[in-house]
Amino acid sequence: MIITPSIIKVGIADLKITKAPNTLKTSGLGSCVGVVIYDTTHKLAGMAHIMLPDSAASKRETNNAMKYADTAMDILLEGLKKQGANKFSLKAKMAGGAHMFSFRSENKMLRIGDRNVDAVHSILANFNIPVMAEDVGGNKGRTIEFNIETSMLEIRTVNSGIKII
Repeated sequence: MIITPSIIKVGIADLKITKAPNTLKTSGLGSCVGVVIYDTTHKLAGMAHIMLPDSAASKRETNNAMKYADTAMDILLEGLKKQGANKFSLKAKMAGGAHMFSFRSENKMLRIGDRNVDAVHSILANFNIPVMAEDVGGNKGRTIEFNIETSMLEIRTVNSGIKII
């Protein structure tokens, strides 16, 4: 039987889980963070496209849980576990968290990219998941694609070419 690999697209405020030989891809990472959690032993990975750091700050009751770092990461980890991932084998890579707008104020609340990166780091640390590599900050948008077979994250940055971590 021949298995044809697919590119699994992850939308904004979305997450997906799949196995090799598929790849995971998301576009439009400005201040958003794309985080990949993967298990090399089981050739399994999940990617979340996180827009905001904390669901508690939201006033709406009908929000998409995949929009926020705290809730999306819980959903992603639970999904990986259901697919057979070993929690002791999980690793992470991430990209995004750019400063897309220039503000005169140094108000931390306006620096969504930094807050998203900090939130993801904190959650991964709480679950004892090491961040193997990251490409965060700056002021340019990114598109990322994760190859589950090789555990390589390809990052395309606007006007800066391709980087592989």
